[in-house]
Parts: sequence; structure tokens; C-alpha cells
Amino acid sequence: MHGLILAGGEGTRLAAGGIAVPKPLVEVAGRPQLLRLLETLDALGCESLTCAIRADLPAVAALLDARRFRAPFRVMPCRTPSSLHTLAEALPGVSPGPVFCSMVDTVMRWRDWGEVYRQTEARLAEGADAVLAVTSFVDDESPVYVGRHAGGFVRLISDEPVAPVCVTGGVYGLGVEARHAVAGAVGRGLERMRGFLQAFVAGGARVATVDVARIIDIDRPSDLQVANAWLTAPDASEPEV
Repeated sequence: MHGLILAGGEGTRLAAGGIAVPKPLVEVAGRPQLLRLLETLDALGCESLTCAIRADLPAVAALLDARRFRAPFRVMPCRTPSSLHTLAEALPGVSPGPVFCSMVDTVMRWRDWGEVYRQTEARLAEGADAVLAVTSFVDDESPVYVGRHAGGFVRLISDEPVAPVCVTGGVYGLGVEARHAVAGAVGRGLERMRGFLQAFVAGGARVATVDVARIIDIDRPSDLQVANAWLTAPDASEPEV
């Protein structure tokens, strides 16, 4: 799979809470979050790495300047209004094949990243059109709820709570059909990732899920504090990078 990180947002809620640096540069367990994600995807075995960053944040570009990873690495500056637009703009620059995509503010423990990666690769190989990392741990102000069939495939994407509670976690596996559908969704005027997922599922796509006990979405300073405490706990082993 090819790795893709979407880091095109402004991080306005972090800034409003007094965090002066752009969201990709906030430190989680002693490392800039964007760098942590790139190192994680590289260690997981992604065939290539692509990072979409805001074109007006030179400090983020400076962090990545001359960085070297095991996998071929590409930075794509963008000026996009939403994560869906960023995804649509970045995907054509990613080599053909399945894509393992993460939002820049997604935090998981190393062992969970490994399990999500392995299961995503397996589900796409088995014929799923896309894969969502999901969790019952809800820490988002506007979560995207996921209803599932007994076999684990998604039956609906909703703004309203479902039972049992299950929400998206900001990590996506994209097969060929999903890659094509992203461009079409933007062309039809969809503006948010949740809108794309709703339309994709409603259109009959086979979207599998991978369950994770806890995923943290870094939107507010309090999220950053929780993530740091969580990842520096004694049982949160991280790989050497």
C-alpha cells in the first residue's frame, strides 16, 4: 500500500486554545505529529509516502525539507477548503494501487497502527472497496457514526449516534473504486469527507472496518494533553525510529 497523510487543515481550534504552532508541528510524545505519522507509515512498510501540506505554512515545509525515509517520499503543497478536497488533489500524485491514508491529527498506539495496517491490507486484497478504522471511543465534537452489518461491512454513515456506538477514526484504506469515487464526489459538489463516505456507502460500495479500542483526534489543546499522557504511559511501547 502507498501511504498518504492529509495535513492541509488550518488547526483553528488549536490556535484558538493558545497553541501557536500549526497542527502538523504540535509535539506528541516528544515528536512533531506529522513526523511521527510519516515515520509510522514508513515503518509499517508503505511502498511510498505522500504528504499533502498547506502551501502557506513554510514551517511545515521546513520540517520536511531534506527528510529521508525508507520509502520514496513526496510533499504536495495545497490550498484546499476541506480534507475531502485535499484527498482529491493528492490522490492523482500517488502511485497506482491501494492507499493507506491518515489525517494528520490522528493518534493511535503503535500496536494499533500495526493491526490497522495489516487488516486494511488484507480487506482490500479480499475485495473491499475501502476500509475505515473505527472506534467506540468518542472524543470528537462532531463525530461520524458508523452503522454496520453483522459481517462488519458499513451499512450507513450518519451524523446521529448509532447503537452500538461506533465512529470513524481518521484512517482510511482506499482501493481502486474508492480512489475513482473521490474525484467524482468533489466534481458533484460534495465538500466533506463524511459526505463522500455517506454517498459511497449509499451507492453500494463494500466498505470494511477495523476496530481500535481508542483513537484520539487532536483538535483542541485538551486533546493534545490527553494524547501525550496516553502515549507516554509505561505500557505504550513505541518503535525505534
